[in-house]
Amino acid sequence: MIKILKTSETTAAELFERRIQSADVSEVVGNIIEDVVKNGDKALFAYTEKFDKAKLTSLEVTDKEFAEAFEKVDPKLLEIIKEAAENIEKFHRNQLRSGFVVADKPGTVIGQKVLPIEKVAIYVPGGTAAYPSTVLMNAIPARIAGCKEIIMVTPCNPDGTVMPEILAAAKTAGVSRNFKIGGAQAIAALAYGTESVPKVDKIVGPGNQYVAEAKRQVFGRVAIDMIAGPSEILIIADKSAKAEFLAADLLSQAEHDRLATAVLITDCAELAQKVAEETEKQLCALPRQEIARTSIENNGKIIVAKSIAEAVEISNEIAPEHLELCTDNPFALLSDIKNAGSVFLGHNCPEPLGDYFAGPNHTLPTGGTARFSSPLSVDDFVKKMQFTYFTEDAFADVAEKVAAFAEKEGLGAHARSALARIKL
Repeated sequence: MIKILKTSETTAAELFERRIQSADVSEVVGNIIEDVVKNGDKALFAYTEKFDKAKLTSLEVTDKEFAEAFEKVDPKLLEIIKEAAENIEKFHRNQLRSGFVVADKPGTVIGQKVLPIEKVAIYVPGGTAAYPSTVLMNAIPARIAGCKEIIMVTPCNPDGTVMPEILAAAKTAGVSRNFKIGGAQAIAALAYGTESVPKVDKIVGPGNQYVAEAKRQVFGRVAIDMIAGPSEILIIADKSAKAEFLAADLLSQAEHDRLATAVLITDCAELAQKVAEETEKQLCALPRQEIARTSIENNGKIIVAKSIAEAVEISNEIAPEHLELCTDNPFALLSDIKNAGSVFLGHNCPEPLGDYFAGPNHTLPTGGTARFSSPLSVDDFVKKMQFTYFTEDAFADVAEKVAAFAEKEGLGAHARSALARIKL
């Protein structure tokens, strides 16, 4: 059963503890990357056969496979995917930014251009669950940003096919090319390029510990969005919340994987006990009960705080990926929330609404990194380039100041570069 702790009887370390994967996978991942760099497609075919049990003759998804996928997807689900895509697009279009030009001094022009990253890749997990929603959340902001090419990689099934819903989402979102590869080997292929897989400028999207470590190792050669950890949810609830809803919301994250973290903080001891009992009851009916139970028993907790204000303080320390404010007046708390990936307000806004349909992005900072990082957005798919222009007279007015600064830093050539343009 999920643990119940009281802030008055518990250390901060126990409240804030996050369990992380202890296995060191860096050497394994390093070897895989080295193999892909050396052997290209040959290595990718071998790893796909080894890990995905699929013997492929081609790595790229064909037009025929896309057509077949659309025929297999439930038309009702296809409509839902399209509507979700519209919501996601509407939200993210508000993130578009323009460059600027400043010409407020005679003879000078300075400014900034905002440019799309030309070639990006999205990693879409396979394995214990598959996520067409991840395709939408990652590809749509890239398309809005104006990226010239959007590459998708995802593991295939043993028969060499990709989940049809993933392909339908890719077509809906505007993905350019799609490859049936996963794991650290897919990240290596995207970072270095192979005979079939193009080298990209940035890789985004979640994955398991091998994918996360591969992204860490190739960072610098390519850009990445973040190092994603296990999924997290933190709920702040007062006595107005329903135990049934809270338990369901905790389990919605616990079923992701055994390392997921689900935490409830409440100022009502009676509610805490009811949620613990309700969580146990609902666990027994879950299709992914084994995964969810491991997560709840190892990482889950209910914290009884002295007040909702204390709950908010604890939440800001934890900096959760997902934060639900299940209180009578959630907007009254919103201004006090400083650290969270995505905030869900009120009793009728469960976290899965954000996963699939509402519009805000579901690729979020984990492991406390919401203290300094942000949800995936259009900003992740653009870069800024600045420019400067001075006329001869305008530069002459400041050249000696530039030279003085350079001399102070001991960079004489810099100073001479400035002074060469003026008559002393």
